[in-house]
Amino acid sequence: MKGLLTLILSSALTAPAFAAAPNANAPKGGNFVFNLGGEPPTVHPITATDAYSRYVQNYVCDGMATRDSETYDWKPRLAEKWEISKDNKVFTFHLRKDAVFHDGTPVTADDVKFSFDAIFEPKYEAAHLRPYYEGLTKAEVIDAHTIRFTARDLYFNNFESAATLTVIPKKIYSDIEKSKKMNRQLVCAGPYVLSKFDRGQVITLKKFDKWYGNKDAAYAGMYNFDTITMRFYKDENVELERAKKGELDYLDLRVEAFMKKTEGAPWGKTIIKHKVENSAPKSYGFIGWNFRKELFQDRSVRVALAHLLNREEMNKKFRYGMSDLANGAIYLRSEYNPGNKALEFNPKKAQELLAKAGWTDKDKNGVLEKEVNGKRTEFKFTLIYPSKDTEKYYTMYREDLKKAGIDMELKYLEWNSFLKLVDEGNFDAVTMAWGGGSVDPDPKQIWHSASAVAGGSNFIAYKNPEVDKLIDEARVEPNKAKRVAALKKVYAKIAEDAPYAFLFNDKYAFYANSSRMGMPAETFKYEIGRDYWWLKAQ
Repeated sequence: MKGLLTLILSSALTAPAFAAAPNANAPKGGNFVFNLGGEPPTVHPITATDAYSRYVQNYVCDGMATRDSETYDWKPRLAEKWEISKDNKVFTFHLRKDAVFHDGTPVTADDVKFSFDAIFEPKYEAAHLRPYYEGLTKAEVIDAHTIRFTARDLYFNNFESAATLTVIPKKIYSDIEKSKKMNRQLVCAGPYVLSKFDRGQVITLKKFDKWYGNKDAAYAGMYNFDTITMRFYKDENVELERAKKGELDYLDLRVEAFMKKTEGAPWGKTIIKHKVENSAPKSYGFIGWNFRKELFQDRSVRVALAHLLNREEMNKKFRYGMSDLANGAIYLRSEYNPGNKALEFNPKKAQELLAKAGWTDKDKNGVLEKEVNGKRTEFKFTLIYPSKDTEKYYTMYREDLKKAGIDMELKYLEWNSFLKLVDEGNFDAVTMAWGGGSVDPDPKQIWHSASAVAGGSNFIAYKNPEVDKLIDEARVEPNKAKRVAALKKVYAKIAEDAPYAFLFNDKYAFYANSSRMGMPAETFKYEIGRDYWWLKAQ
């Protein structure tokens, strides 16, 4: 589990029946088939930014340590042990001697150093990763199996960043231009090998027979499948039909699918659906306003646009009241949430704010207008989105905007084309969701002005010097209670600025699995725990 935030299409993740444990005697073998949901533009370990690539990398790549799914404690992976200096600025990792990459070459400290240095290589354009690693000044090779990281400051995530660094082979990735073209290849040291990536069709992973964990009791009951097949079904109805035919072993469900599209046989017989809770941070959806556009630079306008989003009705109509209305850029139930009041649907207040910002319908043609840079400008913009399953939300929004004199065009784009426009900052408004991220979040990746660069995650170019200063101070605050207090201020100010119209936080995770799957529990405390599943005897 890694704290890096990744973009997803919609929110859906995870039963307080905790204290789950892997089945150490789980049977081995078989093929696990699930729907990735979308096709990753690239699976490159440095340049990829979306959640789909992260799903693949989580099976194929490895870091030096990871979080326990139940306790959240650190567990060894490529490193068998580590030391942390008293001042919390030096982290020394001792690599296992039996770890090898998928090409058979040993994993060495030199590879770890290369993996770290590559993040700061400008040609890699890894702006989305740098906020997590800039607190580390260097990685030193002590010997072939010992690597030492030194920190420049007390950034609270320094150890986590070093521990979860994706370790890649220098031999393969040091030719940068060549490696950047490896969009469908991925060479790491994880439990599975990427064996096939057919554009528009499928990704297939094969169990790595030389993975060090195969003979280590610490990993008994994990990674039980011989192969994993990932599909790219974007259309929910197609996905559900495939599952009903027995072609999928796992799928995330939206609440609407859980409630209305999964009734009757074979549901409950050959396909089992689940509604569970756990302690993992949950995703939130949003409509983001591009600050590069004059139209969205006035806070009153952004707040007005949020007041015109009828989330109460959407939650009732499309989500059966089973979601919370997000109140900002942090999971509602996180200890870091400042408790802002969620903006309610209030067209009257929105009209007042728009008038305050100078937007009126002088010519009575039904569209608000204003003089902008000496030119009469009507209040029109385009919202781009990558999922037709959520189109009805935006159709409802469009109608409420229209009543207020705002003309919003809806434009669906295929995922890769959509991401390209987002990365280029070439859009008016955009909608999708951020994954839940870390239990202890760092907002810099998304909300610091330094992240408003090509390839960065602050793709709406939100910039607030006060927020920047508070983020910078909070990141190096070692006392967690003080850091929580500081970041509450950050999230409160972001909510006040309304850079996004925030959508929903899920209360539950909804998912389904084929009846041939065995599992130790419906969920672990911090994730569902698919890595512990197995194929039942037929």
